[in-house]
Amino acid sequence: MTGAAEQELVVGVDSGGSGLRIALARADGGRVLDTVASREPVRTGGAGIDADHLLAQVLPAVEAMTARAAAAGSARVVAVAVGAAGMATLGDVLRAELPGAFARAWGVRRLALAADAVTAYAGALGQRPGAVVAGGTGLIAMGTDLTGWRRADGWGHLLGDCGSGAWIGRAGLEAAMRAYDGRHGGSDELLARATELFGPVAGLPGALYPRSDRPAVLASFAPAVADRAAAGDPVAAAILERAATHIAEAAAAVCPPEDEVEVALTGGLFKMGEPLLGPLRGALGALLPRAREVPATGDPLAGAVTIAAALATGTLRLPEDPRLLEVTR
Repeated sequence: MTGAAEQELVVGVDSGGSGLRIALARADGGRVLDTVASREPVRTGGAGIDADHLLAQVLPAVEAMTARAAAAGSARVVAVAVGAAGMATLGDVLRAELPGAFARAWGVRRLALAADAVTAYAGALGQRPGAVVAGGTGLIAMGTDLTGWRRADGWGHLLGDCGSGAWIGRAGLEAAMRAYDGRHGGSDELLARATELFGPVAGLPGALYPRSDRPAVLASFAPAVADRAAAGDPVAAAILERAATHIAEAAAAVCPPEDEVEVALTGGLFKMGEPLLGPLRGALGALLPRAREVPATGDPLAGAVTIAAALATGTLRLPEDPRLLEVTR
């Protein structure tokens, strides 16, 4: 006979700029049973993240997944964790509406609402103390000693995100413009690549500045910087060395003060390979000699599942925070 514990399921949600992903998992152990993904990001407006738009995607997806799980004798959702980009600053509507919506839909009372940096942390290190740098178009570092959170950067491409894809791409395009002008610090290789990708660079400011997706456009040039660095362009290599220093500084700012601490890197930025990872290893070694770099165990969706399963089983160790990890039991 199937025990009651085996019938308990949890839902993890990862909502970001590239879309929405939902996982159904076992509460005991967090083994994922089913996933659904949508390329449509949840809308954000003047009132913050659109709760109705998120629920319109999550509720039917979970209903379909639980119906499939019911065929195997597992059907009752007991906890949910939602990780969302902008939760810290734009998540007030989600905090107000999601608890009631999930209670009405599934009878769920246990809910965690987390910033996407927290689910990235939980996906990378689970519930262990340490530091995680999540890098993609933007960049943020999160650290915890399990009593509180430390955050560094994540301030957007105009004020921060130093070392991110957008930062690297912008620095690469600046080097291209310097070469175009004949100024010191330019790279003819990056100028040629920028012209190939965007057309005549004299028209780039007019094409780039009005765009609402400017960070993503800047980040789209980061792989070209890595390619040129790998090919021996000293200007491109210097850009990646500066990026590595910025990333290591963010990690150092959030590391708990233990004698030995784990640091993990997660996100698409670190798929750039050795042109970035080589100098990053050196920078981490110099700034965090007591730290041990470990591979990220999973992604932010896995982190949402980890949090939901811990909430369901009463084993949540990650620190609660009114903006970063808010829990309803």
